[in-house]
Amino acid sequence: MEIHPTAVVSPQSSLARDVRVGPYAVIEDEVIIKSGCEIGAHAVIKKFTSLGRRNRVYEHATLGGEPQDVKFKGERSALVVGDDNLIREGATLHRASGEGCVTRVGSRNFLMIGVHIAHNCEVGDDNIFANGAALAGHVRVEDHVFLASNVGAHQFVRFGRFAMVGGKSKIVQDVLPFFTTDGNPPRVRGLNSVG
Repeated sequence: MEIHPTAVVSPQSSLARDVRVGPYAVIEDEVIIKSGCEIGAHAVIKKFTSLGRRNRVYEHATLGGEPQDVKFKGERSALVVGDDNLIREGATLHRASGEGCVTRVGSRNFLMIGVHIAHNCEVGDDNIFANGAALAGHVRVEDHVFLASNVGAHQFVRFGRFAMVGGKSKIVQDVLPFFTTDGNPPRVRGLNSVG
């Protein structure tokens, strides 16, 4: 384990032997970080967060923050992240709202700078979220979805697999799988032939 001397790592957390933790990073109680993960400088991994294998968390990202939900009263909930994700600078992934509930992020996702994944979201595998894309609470994203910069998704919407959404689109209804959606208001523009 390679932990920078300025990092703060709770003795109540569980880190695999080869985890690397950068300067001024904070890892709170009851965090699980599996083999091959790298935690960047000033990143914060908050309590009840679990990271799978080979995730890279970049500088100033915050994982497992309390949900921004007026119903939340401090109950125990979690953030669970799969394997091989890239979580870039300043991204925020919040734990769920509701006792025993979980926010889930799958594997091999590329979450660029400033991405936000809110409470109770379910994100599948092999997705790309460009800078500033933001999911409100309870959003479901299937697999192989591409969200361009600053896409905003309203609570409870669903993105079907292989959907592609253009930059700055305001998504207030479900997005069809296999199609490209763009604009404000958003419209289906055609098949996602690129994948």
